[in-house]
Amino acid sequence: MSSSITVKIGDKVVGSDNPCFIIAEAGVNHDGSIEKAKKLIDAAVEAKADAVKFQTFKTDKILIKSLEKCRYQKVGDGEEGSYADMIRRLELDEEAHRELFNYATQKGIMFLSTPFDNESTDLLDRLGVKAFKIDSGNLNHPQHLKYIASKGKPIILSTGMATIGEIDEAVKAIYSEGNRQLILLHCTSNYPPSPSDVNLKAMKTLQYQFDVPVGYSDHTIGLPVTLAAVARGAVVVEKHFTLSHMSKGPDHLASLEPNELKQLVEGIRMISQALGSTKKEPVAAEKEVADNLRRSIVSLNDLNQGTKITKEMLAVKRPGTGIPSKYLDLIVGRIVKKDIPEDSLINWDQI
Repeated sequence: MSSSITVKIGDKVVGSDNPCFIIAEAGVNHDGSIEKAKKLIDAAVEAKADAVKFQTFKTDKILIKSLEKCRYQKVGDGEEGSYADMIRRLELDEEAHRELFNYATQKGIMFLSTPFDNESTDLLDRLGVKAFKIDSGNLNHPQHLKYIASKGKPIILSTGMATIGEIDEAVKAIYSEGNRQLILLHCTSNYPPSPSDVNLKAMKTLQYQFDVPVGYSDHTIGLPVTLAAVARGAVVVEKHFTLSHMSKGPDHLASLEPNELKQLVEGIRMISQALGSTKKEPVAAEKEVADNLRRSIVSLNDLNQGTKITKEMLAVKRPGTGIPSKYLDLIVGRIVKKDIPEDSLINWDQI
């Protein structure tokens, strides 16, 4: 699975044969605390992720007051109150965003965030984010998509809960603003989803259908599914992380802890190296092994000068530094020019 299309995010080129772009999704796991948010940035830096991502929203602009929390949010949050009550506690103002943006920049990691409304989009644009990440929930909100696309920056769009038709409409909405810097992320919007609901093969469908770089936004528990996505060609990976699973909040339970995030990044980098090239040919490191493990034609007995060679006089044994066994029939019937000791490699100049 690959596309020749690439998208540049800051100094990172995403897509094709470039390294997987790893987004450490802090999301709202800061629990409304700037200091905790900074610790999340530190953890993303320590793990060597490419970017750390948060969420930017104005609670009253994105949901009605009476909306109840989803089941997973009730379990993770453990607090009374509505959905609005919960996320209002997690809302960060512009001053906080600027502080975190500057902190991430000083630490040498890219700051990204998902804007959930136009005001939040403008805030992030003022900060100077290198790209916009759009959540699955806004995929069917063309006005929001167009507004973000109008900023002219790269867009990473998650596709959870969406049909191909809905994704097509979203892509067209973004393209209608003249912005074709698009990356699609396959996603299953459940927290956590069952592995049987993940359908990583759908990444290939997205790539063929839209011919854009395709990655994976993961909400499964642990590392295996994320790593499998990279092995299947995901050029971007987004994964939630937290300082502790024991924290109260909607996303902590389905997030990695810092040591797991570090393991994930290391695993992704190893897989990216292992994917290598489409060429099937020996690598330099195999030469010594090939010499040792492959076989050559050898003498079973002493073969004196003038002897006419028969098949019964020959064997095929290691090492592979002599005449390959595919030439066995060419050697049979030849005359020995130089004495050949028993159990020795036979060379062309001896016959």
